[in-house]
Amino acid sequence: MTAWSAWPAPAKLNLFLQITGRRADGYHLLQTVFQLLDRGDTVRLRPRGDGRIERHSELAGVAPEQDLVVRAAQRLKPYAPASAGADIAVDKRIPMGGGLGGGSSDAATVLVALNRLWGCGLATADLAEIGLGLGADVPVFVHGRSAWAEGVGERLTPLDLPPRWYVVVDPRTTVPTGPLFQAPELTRDARPTTIPRFLAGAETSNAFEPVVSARYPAVAAALNWLAPHGRPRLSGSGSCVFTDVATEAEAEALAAACPQGWSAWAACGVNRSPLLAALECFAAGASPSW
Repeated sequence: MTAWSAWPAPAKLNLFLQITGRRADGYHLLQTVFQLLDRGDTVRLRPRGDGRIERHSELAGVAPEQDLVVRAAQRLKPYAPASAGADIAVDKRIPMGGGLGGGSSDAATVLVALNRLWGCGLATADLAEIGLGLGADVPVFVHGRSAWAEGVGERLTPLDLPPRWYVVVDPRTTVPTGPLFQAPELTRDARPTTIPRFLAGAETSNAFEPVVSARYPAVAAALNWLAPHGRPRLSGSGSCVFTDVATEAEAEALAAACPQGWSAWAACGVNRSPLLAALECFAAGASPSW
């Protein structure tokens, strides 16, 4: 039997996020910056020759056919040999509903890795297009670069962001995205900004932060706890909050002081996804790891 291989699925932070309007189909138009992190999930894959896609890890409340990793593999199958199948397992470290892109990153890793393992030969742009049908955050993980994003999140401009350490806090509450986009108090008419303005430090807010803080007291408490240590922000539309600090030691110390009942960890921002390094490792004939 073919051996399992382990592939990185990094988390992301939204360094800012604003909504500038809505399309005719109801999708929100946004501007954001995706900062990839050196921490995330591990997707384990094992090709099989009977055409079946089997999930070997549980995801609370998510049936296999609804799981993004299974759906990603199914969407790739038409481009693979008829007998191509896969066993899929995910070692979860990214909190569900945390705004860190866990499900999207897992799906992107399945697309990118199975494209190689199955010999599909699709270009990155093709994989990103398939991924967009699974979720607006999937393309940035497929491309594997920290990026400025516009549209519904699919128009990406790679950014070389300065090295930073982050402390990410999970207040252990799940924030569903759908109701937030329908929230009447959500600001949807922000004035569009530019990459130079962001790089100059002008844009730091998240349109979802006041809505989530008002509806989820644990998130508000986490933001307040981080406030004396830096500039706390919400990531995406989820529950996790973060701040940047000067050094790894400072990040580790702050994470270790996290209040009981929450979890926190230190992570380094990276401009290039570890998934790309795993692809290079695979191309060189070595087994990828994470």
